[in-house]
Amino acid sequence: MRLAVAEQSAPLTTREVAAAVNVPYTHMAKAISRLRHLGVVEARRGRGGGLGLTDLGRRASVGWLVRELEGAGEVVSCEGDPPCPLRAACRLRRALRDAQEAFYATLDPLTVSDLVASPTGPVLVGLAGHRSD
Repeated sequence: MRLAVAEQSAPLTTREVAAAVNVPYTHMAKAISRLRHLGVVEARRGRGGGLGLTDLGRRASVGWLVRELEGAGEVVSCEGDPPCPLRAACRLRRALRDAQEAFYATLDPLTVSDLVASPTGPVLVGLAGHRSD
């Protein structure tokens, strides 16, 4: 979301985004790497470089992004070691799967651009990370 409101003339670094949203740099670097792999963030090295949101990143469904970032796992693991003895006949497992899909379905119509509309966008612009290059 922070990249969606970044000015084109002043691209942000991973370190700046991490500081602005109060996330450890290593966590943000992993997230940026995953987002680059998905094609929603681009990174340019060197002078004048930095991070940018791609067109796909602006119009991507938030539901799709969360699914991709979180993976296909279930809310609970029934196949652990040892596996749950109820796994073949559990009604809770199905209910949790349905709830998880309802969660994603709620996010599907939203895009990153939707999320940064006012009043959120101006607040995001005001989040200033501290440059520590």
